Amino acid sequence: MERRIRLTVNGAHHELEVEPRELLAYVLRDRLGLTGTVIGCDTSSCGSCTVLIEGESVKSCTMLAVQADGGEITTIEGLAGTDGSLHPVQQAFHDHHALQCGYCTPGMVLAAVSLIAAGEAGSEAEIRNGLEGNLCRCTGYHNIVLAVQTAAGVTS
Repeated sequence: MERRIRLTVNGAHHELEVEPRELLAYVLRDRLGLTGTVIGCDTSSCGSCTVLIEGESVKSCTMLAVQADGGEITTIEGLAGTDGSLHPVQQAFHDHHALQCGYCTPGMVLAAVSLIAAGEAGSEAEIRNGLEGNLCRCTGYHNIVLAVQTAAGVTS
């Protein structure tokens, strides 16, 4: 009872046969080898599995792969330039030491990219509110907010 889906992931086209109950996070990790999509909680509480679908942040651990059929997905592996240059949000995270253990970083970076693109990173309060669904267990929020402010061109 598998279903054929088509996904564009980081610019590459994929046709896959998936079980209707397969979660997008596992398809990305296990089928496509994109292990930067981290699974932290399987309940959408932590945000480590965040990817961009059509430019919007989505928690892939609670989204069925069939729901993404026809969609354009960006994972952390597809964010940097093809020449290896970091995306401005990745560079800001690096410059501001906005990562500690790194577990939350892929999801946090992708959530920040979406937040900035939506024009919802104009102040520290907006950034904190916008990243509320992404948890950092190392309590690195101060530097994460600074990184997002830098990438968004916001001064505190």
